[in-house]
Amino acid sequence: MADIIQLNQAEIKSQLGDLVRQSVEDTLNAMLDAEADQITQAHKYERTEKRLDTRAGHYNRKLATKAGEVTLRVPKLRTLPFDAAIIERYKRREESVEEALIEMYLAGVSVRRVEDISEALWGAKVSPGTISNLNQKAYVQIEEWRNRKLEVEYPYVYLDGIYLKKNWGGTIENIAILVALGVNSAGNREIIGAAEGGKEDKESWLKFLRSLKARGLSGTRVMVGDKCLGLVEAIREVFPDTEYQRCIVHFMRNVFCNVPRTRGKEIGAKLKAIFAQEDREACLRKAEEVAQFLRDNKMKTAASTLESGIQEALTYTSYPHEHWLKIRSNNGIERINREIRRRTNAVGAFPDGNSALMLVCARLRFVSASEWGVKTYLNMERLYELEREREAEKPNTSS
Repeated sequence: MADIIQLNQAEIKSQLGDLVRQSVEDTLNAMLDAEADQITQAHKYERTEKRLDTRAGHYNRKLATKAGEVTLRVPKLRTLPFDAAIIERYKRREESVEEALIEMYLAGVSVRRVEDISEALWGAKVSPGTISNLNQKAYVQIEEWRNRKLEVEYPYVYLDGIYLKKNWGGTIENIAILVALGVNSAGNREIIGAAEGGKEDKESWLKFLRSLKARGLSGTRVMVGDKCLGLVEAIREVFPDTEYQRCIVHFMRNVFCNVPRTRGKEIGAKLKAIFAQEDREACLRKAEEVAQFLRDNKMKTAASTLESGIQEALTYTSYPHEHWLKIRSNNGIERINREIRRRTNAVGAFPDGNSALMLVCARLRFVSASEWGVKTYLNMERLYELEREREAEKPNTSS
């Protein structure tokens, strides 16, 4: 047994890895020298009449390969440009690697996980600083996307704000990111805007809506949102011809705030019955019945909340019946908010509002580029047909 040879597997693997890496490095450097010889029409130090240029030394360049990181000795020429094919080929690969790293990060993969994946695939771990630098490149493109021109109609626009945390002077504060989701004239959903909104107050909404208008938002028939501070006033000021649809889910929650918990299911069924009617008149009649029921059962505040908000909650009934389920609530944008949460929860508190906005926009852009953004959401031809029918029914006052 004393003659049995024991092999150190880890040491052998390391030695083989170094051997392969060195072989790759030597091969690539030999290819670079051969390409320099071809460009200059002469070998190094060779003097011939056909020679087109002379060498001027070299510079070192690190390159990540599957065999590990290698050092390239790139030749420099005195007059001719040295655009080596091997460099261009690996440059394209590096760019694709950068894009992959950015996509992984923006898709929700943590920085530590990106480091592990890069080490497994390319033999070299990418540092958090490198990922940060790559993301700065991505953020330039994100800003261009966020401020792009809006060149088509968006008949339906959904508005909402999502609250995130930022670390300000050692204390954690809330910041709001305002998001606008539009359904365009082709019936596709599109993220048309996002901005830092401070406290989601009237001034924030005014600034946000004005920026949308300046970028070309037009043709909007309805804006859908909850009854947050200042939103309705901002819509009326910036888009006076646009109707406001109060999200029925948030509206019912407002009514529930003034209902005893023990009667929640009962009142919930009655509120849902209001929005299950076949037309606006039937909805209003049912709302009157429910309001009277609430008063008879000593829930006067809930009845007042219902009566004061029912008109805004029924705006959708003036539009095609086929669109009712999609335009009477903010459910579409709530799903987007969940996608944002999936990414931002991994961060926790942001250092400032701009970093939060950039990451949110990165996630929004990622979602928009998926099937979500190209799948038809609504048949908008039905809206245009209804508008043409109503226009034809108007009395002719020209005679």
